[in-house]
Amino acid sequence: MSAHSTDTTASDTARDAANVTAYLEASMVPDPERAATYMAPGITIVFTGGRSFGHPREVTAFNAGRYAWVKKRMERLDVVPGDGVTTVYSLGTLYGAWPDGTPFEGNRYVDRFTVRDGLIVTMEVWNDSAERILSRHGLNT
Repeated sequence: MSAHSTDTTASDTARDAANVTAYLEASMVPDPERAATYMAPGITIVFTGGRSFGHPREVTAFNAGRYAWVKKRMERLDVVPGDGVTTVYSLGTLYGAWPDGTPFEGNRYVDRFTVRDGLIVTMEVWNDSAERILSRHGLNT
């Protein structure tokens, strides 16, 4: 590899995966200010339904209206080194309680992160919450 190569090294990839895990752990406390330390300025966070946020505190506020509380069971990370970036997928399930206090678990999620120079530059979020809410209201389609 030349000194000017933009390929992501194994140590960069390991650091990037560790930073994603640290971000997710901070976000579950929730500690949005600590979570933000793993994100680049100008971050784009795209949540379920195409909602865009610019800071973890906005995600925390959104989740506060959607759940009484929510945590992630991180089952695995899929880590893909790229040209100057690492793509990290976190897969697992959500558990917690709906706003009315009804517990839930087994709600699948996938979070996709793009990491450059150790900082998260994009995050995209998908989960089954909407499907579960529809089922709770008898709208199984």
